Amino acid sequence: MKILVTGATGFVGGALVRRLVAHESPHLLRVDVALRRPERALPAGAAQHLVGDLSGDTNWQEAIEGVSIVVHCAARAHVVGPAGDSLAAFRAVNVDGTLHLARCAAAAGVKRFIFLSSIKVHGEATVAGSPLRHDDACHPKDAYGLSKLEAETGLRRLTQGTGMELVVIRPPLVYGPGVRANFAALMNWVRRGWPLPLAAVHNRRSLVGIDNLVDLIVTCLTHDAAPGQVLLVSDGEDVSTTQLLRRMGSAMGRPARLFPMPCTWLTLAAAMVGRSDIAQRLLGSLQVDDSRTRELLDWRPPLSLDEGLKRAAGVLA
Repeated sequence: MKILVTGATGFVGGALVRRLVAHESPHLLRVDVALRRPERALPAGAAQHLVGDLSGDTNWQEAIEGVSIVVHCAARAHVVGPAGDSLAAFRAVNVDGTLHLARCAAAAGVKRFIFLSSIKVHGEATVAGSPLRHDDACHPKDAYGLSKLEAETGLRRLTQGTGMELVVIRPPLVYGPGVRANFAALMNWVRRGWPLPLAAVHNRRSLVGIDNLVDLIVTCLTHDAAPGQVLLVSDGEDVSTTQLLRRMGSAMGRPARLFPMPCTWLTLAAAMVGRSDIAQRLLGSLQVDDSRTRELLDWRPPLSLDEGLKRAAGVLA
């Protein structure tokens, strides 16, 4: 079986390639990756194909030849700079680039297309205690979430007309070794012992460790019940920001130094410096109900939240 992974230099794609290359039966599995430029850091067992930028004009002919399954992890995420978050820029990569790849895959006889979407297609928040389900209405709030939703819609239409199987996975925040952005900043603050005004946050958020997400993707490669499904995924334990920080500290063997401050004050302070988005992630709730995924695929996340945090902190191999 030949698998093509896009986004192999990214956080999720890279972890997936490492897992596939380490497969217990390598003679039954060939892993190819599509790259913008040569990458020396990839595992030696992955064959590289240089395709350039992901767009509606990417030449997939060589990369897609003989492929049975495409796992599409490549995407445009948030980009800092002028017009970095423009809808047109996101659509060019996440919609046009994705659908062009899917059309080429279908024409080449690819059997299954696994698309890594995002929980952001549903929006940015939930009411605590009311987690999202796979069939809940979608109300994306930014260009990234909208582009992912448009890609999902286009993929469904395309695969219905070609017979190629489609699997859509919508993860919430993904963390693990090498994680960047806000999650990495939180871990760094706890590691350094910085006092944080987050001791009285009672939100509820779902997370998924990179090992758990990759395990689900690998399950979807061959599971008969996966095609045609939208799959939500999480570690299975929702936590408040306060609880998360304390458990980060426990994972690193360092106490989280937290003190209470009213959430209304924190929200106002964030708005004053133009970072209401950060306040939403720290103070708001975003829960997912992945029970259908677990039942449908008879799947359980292999690592607990605490084990995932230890992996992210470099404590657990």
